[in-house]
Amino acid sequence: MHIHVLGSGAGGGFPQWNCNCENCKGVRAGTIKASTRTQSSIAVSADGINWILFNASPDIKKQLDDFPVFQPARLVRDTAISAIVITDAQIDHVTGLLTLREHNKPWEIYCTDAVKDDLTTGFPVFNILGYFRGINHHEIATDQSIFTIPTAAGIEFTAVPLLSNAPPYSPRRDKPVPGDNIGMHIKDTRTGKSLFYAPGLGVAEPHVLEYMRNADCILVDGTVWTDDEMSKEGISNKRASEMGHLDQSSDGGIMSILNAMEKPRKILIHINNTNPILNEDSSQRATLNKAGIEVAYDGMDIIL
Repeated sequence: MHIHVLGSGAGGGFPQWNCNCENCKGVRAGTIKASTRTQSSIAVSADGINWILFNASPDIKKQLDDFPVFQPARLVRDTAISAIVITDAQIDHVTGLLTLREHNKPWEIYCTDAVKDDLTTGFPVFNILGYFRGINHHEIATDQSIFTIPTAAGIEFTAVPLLSNAPPYSPRRDKPVPGDNIGMHIKDTRTGKSLFYAPGLGVAEPHVLEYMRNADCILVDGTVWTDDEMSKEGISNKRASEMGHLDQSSDGGIMSILNAMEKPRKILIHINNTNPILNEDSSQRATLNKAGIEVAYDGMDIIL
């Protein structure tokens, strides 16, 4: 099973277009050692030919261009993306669907009914796509049952409900239901190896921790270093926890959770532009390195 990181940044990418925090200024000026990042998305393949796209970020065009495998050029209009899985209805994970509107047939889209509701009401992307080739919706259940995708033979998928709020434009905002946000357990039945993917994680519930412990690799929320990081930068009064993200450095944060796990390879994804770990020479990055926790980057390849 091949996992390719298309985008490793949080909303806005890095540097964010209108941000002059220390990180964004530094990477533009070349005064810090850091790599630019597009907004988070991964792709998974069982055979290296057919790829399942996880979330379609606003940066999807650049991500497709940066991964030539996605354009096999077998037909006049072609793509190696055979299906799309959406983990939540946030703008950062679905706006790229509009760029993909010129597909020559309906997209095979897998998402929960809660996400489908949001994408046909508060942010009606699915309705807009209906004026082009449309979509075929495949419901992802929230009962942790295994499902498969025909073009990913040998791979089993399990949606893992995460405690999270619906997007600001959702009719169910502040009335969350299972399926507003999911992590994904992805298992290659041929090797027995598995990945747990959760770019947004606000609460590490017992069932989530169990999936994380048993995975061979974790790609998990690495948005911020401290809960008050964005307020300290003068960017937002909201804490990360209010936005559905666990910080890395606090007692009970992502780092302490990962440090208690021995089996999986541990990789942070969905890194916000304010997070000091983006500076590869920072003390915070050194702390992660010492703990054996990696930081995802655009173009990263993982083979399980």
